[in-house]
Amino acid sequence: MAIQAVLFDMGGTIETFSANRALRLQATLGLQQRLLVAGIDLPLNTEQLLDVILAGQDRYLRFKLQSMEELPPAQVWREYILADYAVDGAILETIAEDLMVYYETHFYQRSLRPEVPAVLQAIQQMGLKIGLISNVCSQGQVPLNLEQYGIRHYFDPVVLSSVYGRRKPDPAIFHHAARLAGVPTSRCLYIGDRIARDVLGAQKAGFGLAVQIQHTYDHGEEDTGAVPDALIQHMGELLGILRAANSRPAMPIPPGAPQALLFDAGDVLYHRPRRGRQFQTYLKELGLDQNPPTAAERETLASKAYQGRISQDEYREALVRLHGVSGAEQVERGKQVLAAEDDDVQFFPGVKETLTALKEMGYLLGIITDTANSVSSKLGWFEKGGFGRVWDSIISSKEIGVRKPDPRLYQAALQQLGISAKQAIFVGHKISELDGARAVGLVTVAFNYDQAAQADHYIEKFSDLLALPCIIRTLNQQVLV
Repeated sequence: MAIQAVLFDMGGTIETFSANRALRLQATLGLQQRLLVAGIDLPLNTEQLLDVILAGQDRYLRFKLQSMEELPPAQVWREYILADYAVDGAILETIAEDLMVYYETHFYQRSLRPEVPAVLQAIQQMGLKIGLISNVCSQGQVPLNLEQYGIRHYFDPVVLSSVYGRRKPDPAIFHHAARLAGVPTSRCLYIGDRIARDVLGAQKAGFGLAVQIQHTYDHGEEDTGAVPDALIQHMGELLGILRAANSRPAMPIPPGAPQALLFDAGDVLYHRPRRGRQFQTYLKELGLDQNPPTAAERETLASKAYQGRISQDEYREALVRLHGVSGAEQVERGKQVLAAEDDDVQFFPGVKETLTALKEMGYLLGIITDTANSVSSKLGWFEKGGFGRVWDSIISSKEIGVRKPDPRLYQAALQQLGISAKQAIFVGHKISELDGARAVGLVTVAFNYDQAAQADHYIEKFSDLLALPCIIRTLNQQVLV
């Protein structure tokens, strides 16, 4: 499949970096001065402050390796680096980003790989999009260094974990970057220096190719979990990989046949047969199961979460309180019960096998979902189900800011996949989402559907997708070839 976009890692890939104690000790003097100017006078000499910073960064590293979360700089300084010192939180909030940019630019010696500008120019001349995905705690370091190197203009999008909130190898940040680039994940190549972050994350997101470029630096962490599609020493080798990938013939799909299948997620790929049971038991224990909120109240709250106007944590807390729960400990327990129910998904029979078959036939596969759950959460469920890597596009109401049947959701998927509405099939279950898809011009398939749902095709088993006339024509064409 042809590559349409090349996405780069930053540190260790576009640039090399190194560090030693002498460099960091010198940099600590500048950081100490910044703290003093802001009114933070710590009872530490330069050596002691450096040790405090390094120990705090190590604690934060262990947290983010386990959670794949990227915390705001103020929280990192307050809870991990200066946690043992009485520091004015309001002051720290105002200078935390500056401190983190200083740390990331002065506690490492960074240098652009000399061949990178020419490689970027060559990729651009090939007509490919160029983007970047970087794990970084500040929002300023990557743009600053790209400007200093004179290459900032090549990159769109620039996706930072400090902005997105999730870190590589979480496949969600790769999906986010591919959506912003307007390219299916299977048409993306990612290049980075780390197996455990870059190669693994790209492969979990279904990127077409994941390339490792060698960089010598001891991160103090295990770097395993995947095998790159290629290992290179010099960035110039990437051009040959791209030319080879784009010279391979694509899987033939007959002219006029659909190019993509788009799916609703909940109640199409999976359902929750036990949903509500744990929460009802929890409410009953508190004696709060007799006066539930109205359907309208629940829908108003859910709509805010589905459109990203409140976070999932805020949604769960508001829902618990809507049922009359007030104590802090009881509210927290209620949130945990709701989270456990969200994660208790069961896939319909045949989902994994059918999606795998469709992918092998060359179809683009996407999701269009109304949800308060993160893309990261859904991809975690799909990975456990054995089909996390098949998706070319994931369009979430939470990220786009509107719900189905708003046409912008369907159009976002079509735009990323580079196809027209007539080239796509939408598989859904609700009347409103099927009506919305049909209004945009998509062919519709109803599965596990509402009684009055209107669609072009109806299936009773998920695997019946493979028996649709257009799918059979594609399969027969491939057999002939």
